Amino acid sequence: MIRAIVATLLFVVLIPTGLAQQPGPDPIAEHVFPPDLVMRHAAELGLDERQRAGIKEAVHKAQARFVDAQFDLQGEAERMVKLLQTRPVDESAVLAQADKVMGLEREVKKTHLGLLVRIKNLLTPAQQEKLSGLRKRP
Repeated sequence: MIRAIVATLLFVVLIPTGLAQQPGPDPIAEHVFPPDLVMRHAAELGLDERQRAGIKEAVHKAQARFVDAQFDLQGEAERMVKLLQTRPVDESAVLAQADKVMGLEREVKKTHLGLLVRIKNLLTPAQQEKLSGLRKRP
């Protein structure tokens, strides 16, 4: 529901101004490795027990943050919707609420990036190279 609200807001705001663009390739994604990719190829990579435990711990910590942020984000987005339903709409209140929503989204993205960096740092250069090749396979 939150994503739908945010997507709708972005659609309404960006499309008329011509700022919306088709997303291109993610320049960050090619330099990090999601946990599901790493664990799917754990045997091929020769992950040791320390690496497996480190990835598992990093994922657990990130998931706990994601759950908290998701609940907070949902509540803040609902508050913003209520503000948008008033007449007249209090622009400063909506923009202040949007700051809260976007701040939570920023924290989610930062947590996700931190997880990906921790995972990458647990991998050897050879494992990273192998994963890069595996990622390109269909």
